[in-house]
Amino acid sequence: MMKSAVIICLLACVASAVQHHKFPRHHGRKELRDGGDQPKIWALLVAGSNGWSNYRHQADVCHAYKILRQHGIPEENIITMIFFNNGHNFFRNPYPGKLYNRPEGDDVYEGVGKDYVKEDVNPQNFLNVLQGNKKAMKGKGSGRVIESGPNDHVFVYFTDHGATGLIAFPDDTLSVKLLNDALKKMHRQKRFNQLVFYLEACESGSMFKNVLPTNIDVYAITAANDMESSWGCYCENDMHLPCLGDLFSVNWMQDS
Repeated sequence: MMKSAVIICLLACVASAVQHHKFPRHHGRKELRDGGDQPKIWALLVAGSNGWSNYRHQADVCHAYKILRQHGIPEENIITMIFFNNGHNFFRNPYPGKLYNRPEGDDVYEGVGKDYVKEDVNPQNFLNVLQGNKKAMKGKGSGRVIESGPNDHVFVYFTDHGATGLIAFPDDTLSVKLLNDALKKMHRQKRFNQLVFYLEACESGSMFKNVLPTNIDVYAITAANDMESSWGCYCENDMHLPCLGDLFSVNWMQDS
């Protein structure tokens, strides 16, 4: 079931564009350079937590960034929000400047772009970046936003804690209403052709269940339903690290 979901979502975000708009097939780090009316692929990757115990969320986002780059998405089309802007910031990290998303795996931190870090990782900035509000982001972090248009595809990956009707940021929360209002507004403004949203958080299903319209070309998949927890994984490792990843996230990324 997980593999099927991964295939569906990645098709909507990447492979669909390749097949239907005849992008050339690329391998390695060659990039999909768009031109004319061909769709661009934009991505917003968010780790909304802080603290050593939440190591896994930072590692999840860094790994996701690597995967998108390996699939040919240009770095200028990927925006990250990650509280820790350097692997060294984990003062307890036995591997300074490195992050791992699986035991004895590759370092996922090196080369990852950091657009918004620390206090800039907050709900309002997230919504402004997602909706392309460049004016609101002036003077904050890189200032970059999702500048998508009606032909473009958008991929959003958010990993952090959550509860019924909300997802968490370091010092604030984002409500189900504000998130869905933003998605509906983006649809009205023709800011995407298709939008895929991966949400890793406890009770994450509550952010879309019976709320997300079925006619706005948004495909959302969550790590849990509206009543259950999502789970960390690789928690019992021999690397003297906390949980390295989250179960849902590690599944889609290792399959990809």
